[in-house]
Amino acid sequence: MMHRKMLGLLALMLLAAILLPARGIAQVKEAPTRDQIEDKYKWNLADFYPSDEAWEAGLTALKGRVNEITQYQGKLGESAEKLAACMMLNDTLGIVAHRLYVYANLKADEDNRVGKYQEMSERARMLYSDIGQVTAFIEPEILTIPEATLKSFLDNTSLAIYRFYLADILRRKAHIRSQEVEEVLALAAPVTAAPSRIFTMLDDADIKFPAIKDENGNEVQLTKGRYGQILESTNRDVRRAASNAYNETYLGYKNGLAATLSASVNGDVFYTKTRGYNSCLERGLDGDSIPVDVFHSLIKAASENLAPLHKYMRLRKEALGVDTLFGFDLSVPLVPQSKMTFTYEQAREYMLKGLQPLGKEYLANVQKALDSRWIDVYETQAKGSGAYTWGTYSVHPVMLLNFSGTLGDVFTLAHEMGHMMHNYYSYQHEPYIYAGHSLFTAEVASTCNEAIMIKYMLSKTKDRNEKLYLLNYYIDQIIGTFYTQIWFSEFELKIHEIVESGGALSADGLRKIYREVYQKYYGPDLFIPENRDLGGLRISHFYRQYYVYQYATSYAASQMLSRKILAGDKKAAAAYMEFIKTGSSDYPVNILKKAGVDMTTTEPFANTIKTFGELVDEFEKLLLEKK
Repeated sequence: MMHRKMLGLLALMLLAAILLPARGIAQVKEAPTRDQIEDKYKWNLADFYPSDEAWEAGLTALKGRVNEITQYQGKLGESAEKLAACMMLNDTLGIVAHRLYVYANLKADEDNRVGKYQEMSERARMLYSDIGQVTAFIEPEILTIPEATLKSFLDNTSLAIYRFYLADILRRKAHIRSQEVEEVLALAAPVTAAPSRIFTMLDDADIKFPAIKDENGNEVQLTKGRYGQILESTNRDVRRAASNAYNETYLGYKNGLAATLSASVNGDVFYTKTRGYNSCLERGLDGDSIPVDVFHSLIKAASENLAPLHKYMRLRKEALGVDTLFGFDLSVPLVPQSKMTFTYEQAREYMLKGLQPLGKEYLANVQKALDSRWIDVYETQAKGSGAYTWGTYSVHPVMLLNFSGTLGDVFTLAHEMGHMMHNYYSYQHEPYIYAGHSLFTAEVASTCNEAIMIKYMLSKTKDRNEKLYLLNYYIDQIIGTFYTQIWFSEFELKIHEIVESGGALSADGLRKIYREVYQKYYGPDLFIPENRDLGGLRISHFYRQYYVYQYATSYAASQMLSRKILAGDKKAAAAYMEFIKTGSSDYPVNILKKAGVDMTTTEPFANTIKTFGELVDEFEKLLLEKK
């Protein structure tokens, strides 16, 4: 699952054969309601549950089965068969519980104002907590089995699929607590998840933005989805007005948003201390056995090589001809040509064309996803913001978009399709226990799709203006997916370290840290006015401990993988298809090594930074050339 907002939404559709008018924001005074959208543009959740009544029946049935697993408590060490039976029942409960949870949350995201689905989501979450409490004995009890006995169990074919899982439990032995403590931690889950839920309700349901005037003087209701589109406007007054309205709205919620983020960090520290880790970072990376040095090396590599990014900010300032560069100047195209918009149908065809290097089988499954109503396309009132792909093991994945007709929306579709295919293939090729992906690998398939598209189109175009658009998009893509996520990660590290050392977080303190890191990365040519340092308070990913750094590591990996695929390396293409069939049946560093990228070295980071510098130089040279 993911939530993203791409930077640099530029006119790659210059390369398309036919351009049709897209839905313009000026024609709609407010976001449409869901019933105003044609069914073909809405996901069909009947494959999850045909009705809410069927969901209710499923919830009731699962509640009646939860205690079945207690029959194995105290008996896991008796035989491999009993351990395997317990593990299989645990998987069965998990499969059903997750299906219930996903359906309720997908329905809630259709309109976050509907109390019924908020309640269903919470009921599913509570059932998850109940299952976690009842099954809390499993891992602690496994650890009481003598190592020699457990190793002999692993020779039994009934436990074959659980070998990696059991070996990983032994690796994490020092951080697994007693049954009683594990039960308490399971009971605490709904409480520690509350800050994220409160933030979502504030951000998606309660916060309302005012109306502003567009380039034509038409009054338009500002939404989060439209905000990114408006920031592409060549009319600086419109961009400024949107920025003022957007930030002033969030300013009114600054203390509440700071309190929810602070509570989330306190929850992270609670789990860190309870499980005996030295830091939240160590705990955040240990689940996937990621060396802490990978995180620190990433931040160090970026921090010590900011000159190309600062140069681009200076180039942007000069190209726009402004005395002061503001945040609302960072998405407007630098190339003096009309902005292009396009329909969702065009975006579909464009994506299929761009992803051809991935092969016929891959594209056939992409077409299946497009034609089977697995995608919820357009923004509607109180719909979940951004974009994500989600699913559950027993059902195909689905995708949420807020498509508005920008180039960035085309790439968001391709990005999320990477997630969708990664989930689709791994669901088919992995058992349930390994079907999910580590966050460390989850963003590789998505950003690889984007990299293949942009590199492919750059290699085909000969037109100067088209190439400028492509280069500008590629540059902004690296900023958004690589550099931005790194400085987000540095902000996240700093706020966790404050609480870990006994300090506290406040709205003013969070804003000060955010401003300092923001300024460091973007350099002296970007001016940050007062009250424009609220980003740290309105980014949902900060509620998922040490999530965002993995965008940057994944992007660095995908840059290397896409380069090999586009070079016609058949072994690399085959290795990539094996990669997307793999869930979590090995540690993510090992999975990526098999695909051809070693993330324990600095090579992927250095390669991306080098690529960025070369793109900035090429863009500058081409921009200065006479037409």
